[in-house]
Amino acid sequence: MYSCGPTVWDFAHIGNFRSFLFADVLKRYLRYLEFEVFHVMNLTDVDDRIASRVRQEGLSLREYTEPYIDAFFADLDSLNVDRADVYARATDHIDEMIDLIGRLEKKGLAYRRDGSVYYSIGQFPAYGDFARLDLSGMRTGVRVDTDRYDKDDVRDFVLWKAWTEEDGEVAWDSPFGRGRPGWHVECSAMSTKYLGDVFDIHTGGIDLVFPHHQNEIAQSEGATGHPIVRQWMHNEFMHIDGQGMSKSLGNNIRLQDIGRDPALIRAFRYMVVTSHYRTILNFTQEALAASRSALERLTRLRERLGELSAGVGGESGREGEADRLLEANTDPELAAEVATARAGFCSAMDDDLNSPRAMASVFGLVNGVEKAMAKGHLASQSAREVEAFLGEVGRVLGIFYRLDSGAEDERPLELPDELADLISAREGARSRKAWEAADQLRQELLEKGVVVSDGPEGTEWTWK
Repeated sequence: MYSCGPTVWDFAHIGNFRSFLFADVLKRYLRYLEFEVFHVMNLTDVDDRIASRVRQEGLSLREYTEPYIDAFFADLDSLNVDRADVYARATDHIDEMIDLIGRLEKKGLAYRRDGSVYYSIGQFPAYGDFARLDLSGMRTGVRVDTDRYDKDDVRDFVLWKAWTEEDGEVAWDSPFGRGRPGWHVECSAMSTKYLGDVFDIHTGGIDLVFPHHQNEIAQSEGATGHPIVRQWMHNEFMHIDGQGMSKSLGNNIRLQDIGRDPALIRAFRYMVVTSHYRTILNFTQEALAASRSALERLTRLRERLGELSAGVGGESGREGEADRLLEANTDPELAAEVATARAGFCSAMDDDLNSPRAMASVFGLVNGVEKAMAKGHLASQSAREVEAFLGEVGRVLGIFYRLDSGAEDERPLELPDELADLISAREGARSRKAWEAADQLRQELLEKGVVVSDGPEGTEWTWK
């Protein structure tokens, strides 16, 4: 499974995370069905915008992109996203891109002009089919050099860009001359490196269908002579209060803008993963509040079921309730209701990850269980069965997790000396531009339960 990841020219916004959460649920559900999933995601750490910012700010490429990559991983952790098996940085795979461009050139699908290399879409008859483009008015041989363009710019796209003064130090030597890769070639090169010439699933946002995925198909299929992806899956956009997200509207918000309360971050995940990935999701404060309420209801029920299944008494004012329920007869229909809910949940998820319908099956059971508990008709074995099913739902959707730190989860507000020393060592490595050592120290801290991120105000940490 290959997923298009972030372009780390800036911090990722909540619309970006809809795509990453969709891929996370897809992967979780496939594993729930006992598939083995090998997941690769790219990190685009070179493109037009990054090259421009690097030159303007007088930084190295790594110095500029590293804080955004760190912030991306910190946001993934706060959203309980299972990490991909491989996060492939574009700049670590320049050789693979050069090799792919050379293969396309040998096949007559690419040509050189003024130190750049372009893909000749006229030599790929199927170009435009995937994105459903009308090529009738296309002028052949007209070239586009920018990484980002729309359907009015259907023409030969750049694979390798000749170096200019504006690129500064963002350039590499190649058989075509000094320059840098175009945006589209990276995913073709990296997906085939890690997943081979044919792999099962490719995910990404609907905005990537054209030009990115159409061009990726032209590159990969042009090089191999056959389709390389068995199933493409695209998630729809996220809107804010009914409007599309854009910097001009000022609604291109980050995850942290939702609020500092961990419950709001968990509610955001719940809101995204319980909506159908192929419908436009409208983010509003009312929708976030409703998601928080629904998640808190499920969480309270799980906690109460855990008490009942273990034979533990209830909260203050309800002493002895667990004992009464342990002695009560199990609702004879409850086991069948759990089986029906599980079948309904799986049937809906099998149907193109229809999570809204899946959650309807879950809440159908929840309503019945809450009524049975109110009447004292839920024994410990029945509580365990319901709790187990809700645990399965939680594993698939990733909705039951903790972000809290401090006394409540018995973790200190300050880092122990051992972990503080690791953060200091990482800061030293970053100051020396020893990026590989810094990456290793960040991973070591993560394995010890500490998430670090770097921003304008320096390095920050939180408990995972």
